[in-house]
Amino acid sequence: MDDLISTFNKNIPRTIYLDKIRPFYNQPLIKILTGQRRVGKSRMMMQMNTELQKLNPEGNFIFIDKEKFEFDDIIDYKTLMHYVMAKSEAKKMNYLFIDEVQEIDGFEKALRSLATENNFDIYCTGSNANIFSGNMATYLSGRQIQIEVRSLSFNEFLAFNELPAQKESLFRYLKYGGLPYLMHLPDDDGVINDYLGNILSTILYRDVLGRNQIRDIAFLNNLLKFTADNTGNLLSVRNISDYLKSQRNVKSVSVIQNYLQFLSNACLINSSPKMDIQGMKIFESGEKYYFQDLGIRNFIIGYRAQDITKLIENAVYNQLRLLDYRVFTGKSGDKEIDFIAEKNNERIYLQVTYLLSSEKVFQREFGNLDQINDHYPKYVISADEMPIMNSYRGIKHIKLIDFLTNGLN
Repeated sequence: MDDLISTFNKNIPRTIYLDKIRPFYNQPLIKILTGQRRVGKSRMMMQMNTELQKLNPEGNFIFIDKEKFEFDDIIDYKTLMHYVMAKSEAKKMNYLFIDEVQEIDGFEKALRSLATENNFDIYCTGSNANIFSGNMATYLSGRQIQIEVRSLSFNEFLAFNELPAQKESLFRYLKYGGLPYLMHLPDDDGVINDYLGNILSTILYRDVLGRNQIRDIAFLNNLLKFTADNTGNLLSVRNISDYLKSQRNVKSVSVIQNYLQFLSNACLINSSPKMDIQGMKIFESGEKYYFQDLGIRNFIIGYRAQDITKLIENAVYNQLRLLDYRVFTGKSGDKEIDFIAEKNNERIYLQVTYLLSSEKVFQREFGNLDQINDHYPKYVISADEMPIMNSYRGIKHIKLIDFLTNGLN
């Protein structure tokens, strides 16, 4: 029993995100953590709360958790302002923490007003990627900083589950994904799938159907299954429309585009737009879709051994996003490059495969990169346990487990 309590009380800091937000402590900006439900945003906000109490033990700390019944009366910006002002102290720095702020109607009006005060430091979480987009962003006039929180990286997965960096751990990560709470569950497919299914249902009903006032759950499920089955495949909305017609589910192109955006806003999927390598033009149609959590992706259509390359490619995409790269799918004539990744005016090219198991596979992965006529770094990533070679014609080979633990170093 003591071991079980100890496991539930683990409070492992996610330093990759805390390091991003610490420079904004005590700054007059609204700090918001966005991300899929159950990726650990609430726990991170508690960790920030603890750090700030150490930095300013005289501060006044106000915590609102919209997942708890006691805060049900805070429904709009007026009731939010009334609660906060009743709890605030004029002669102290007031640290305001709001969990799932999107549940409060017009919250941005209250936050804008509070952000203009000299004694408020504001932190929020939200389960919507575009929570501060459009009119809200204009309303807040640049007073916000947004940080995307994703499922556990492989390194975090190892730390949370106290596992070594080896093949068995890697394949467990590719199968079950990186939701933090999995560390508390037994290594049992039925138990884990029950948990993942409940999380997916919550996301769909609260963050997709409810938030966007749509009711066609059958269509949404079909769209999710198609997207999961085609992870890493270049798709167009027209492709998706044709598939859905074959399933006797006819939807217009614009409706499909909207639903894909709803899934993206709920942080279930991300897209990788298609880019022409020669002209660096981003095409208006055709992109790949990847899931933010591999476990949820596998729950949707089942974990299948034949999908291993798709899962590896998804894991590489997620790692690139974690490293703050903008990620595209490359096209060069009739050749496809899995990823073009850009950051700080630099670019890298990556090909991803399961194993470099034959000369044909080797020539496809290295050959496509070799035809790119520029001097940006090029990499082939595979799950081979031993490196085939350090490099070929300047193209580096990196083992998947090394990329997920050490990046491109």
